[in-house]
Amino acid sequence: MGQIPLRIEKIEIFVLNHPTRGYFKFLPKDDQGRSVRPSVIVKLTTEDGLVGWGETVPLHTWSYETVQSVVATLKQYIAPAIIGMDAFDISEIHSTMNRQIAPSFSTGQPFAKAAIDLAVHDLVSKALQIPLPKLWGRTPKQSITLSWTVNVTNLEDVDKVVAEGKERGYRHFNIKVAPDPKFDVALAKRVRELVPDCFLWADANGGYDLATALYVAPKLADVGVDVLEQPLPANTLSGYKELRKQGALPIVMDESIVSTRDLLEFWRLGLLDGVAMKIARMGGLWEARKCVELILDLGLIFLGSGLTDPPLSLSAHLLLYSAYELKFPAALNGPQFLEPLPVYTDLTVAGGIAHIPQDLGLGVEVDEERLKEVASEKFSVH
Repeated sequence: MGQIPLRIEKIEIFVLNHPTRGYFKFLPKDDQGRSVRPSVIVKLTTEDGLVGWGETVPLHTWSYETVQSVVATLKQYIAPAIIGMDAFDISEIHSTMNRQIAPSFSTGQPFAKAAIDLAVHDLVSKALQIPLPKLWGRTPKQSITLSWTVNVTNLEDVDKVVAEGKERGYRHFNIKVAPDPKFDVALAKRVRELVPDCFLWADANGGYDLATALYVAPKLADVGVDVLEQPLPANTLSGYKELRKQGALPIVMDESIVSTRDLLEFWRLGLLDGVAMKIARMGGLWEARKCVELILDLGLIFLGSGLTDPPLSLSAHLLLYSAYELKFPAALNGPQFLEPLPVYTDLTVAGGIAHIPQDLGLGVEVDEERLKEVASEKFSVH
């Protein structure tokens, strides 16, 4: 006999604004001028009453997808299309989402699709009573080492930010750079002086032009940076070829890689040394896992990153990175910048180490009553 279908009957959508602490350049402000981290939570309910939770993390200051576009896409296109589908058929769910929201250069609206993908993975794991890493045929690590983000606007703040990270047990650091090469070199030099043994990762978020990137990469290498992430805009392909030819630092892509197809094409063109993975950018765990496997098969650098993720999204990253034995410190800075909300069960993060959830699904439970109390918007699709 075949497996009994796990049919999706209802999809609920919640918008949360997470309070934040500290300065991080991508965090938007709410109507009261406070920095917040928005997220969109999705609840899938089956005909039999089983529930799966997912979360996506749009930031209009980082990507073209906004909270409003994610909600509209889910309500009007994706949710109606997948009602009645079998949650066990994750591949067909993705095919349906991709028919509803077509690509342009690459995957269409991956952040919106990631919310559904995470909820489906959560649901399937719970229905089968099998942890996600085991479903993937993997034995996960028990913990992931984290990297502390140094994002400052003046050099006088570097010592304080690094000291805070060290006080909380972090031993590895990532820095936000671009567009000022003089400032960036001084920043990197000071962080290396303060933590001489750390893995030092510089992320430009596409903020340099080619001339500046070629100028600054050797100087960053000279002061101890280990890897340079996304120095150029995502589509500056000829520029990436020149940077790799220069060879001053390993070049890792982030915003440029939205699917395994992108990765394979850019690898064939000789444009990158590795990828800094983000699940939402890949449209969820389904494509992200395939991309990680391709990264490892190609012998590229596999870095783990995120987008200041609240607990559901953060736990998905931890499960993925632990299942594929991430070797470098992960730039998952949700625990650094987000104040806890009494909506989720806690993840264990202490001393710069994140412990991997051991429960079924994403390993994080949601208090639905509290969620309904604090959500700024709520929608339902039957």
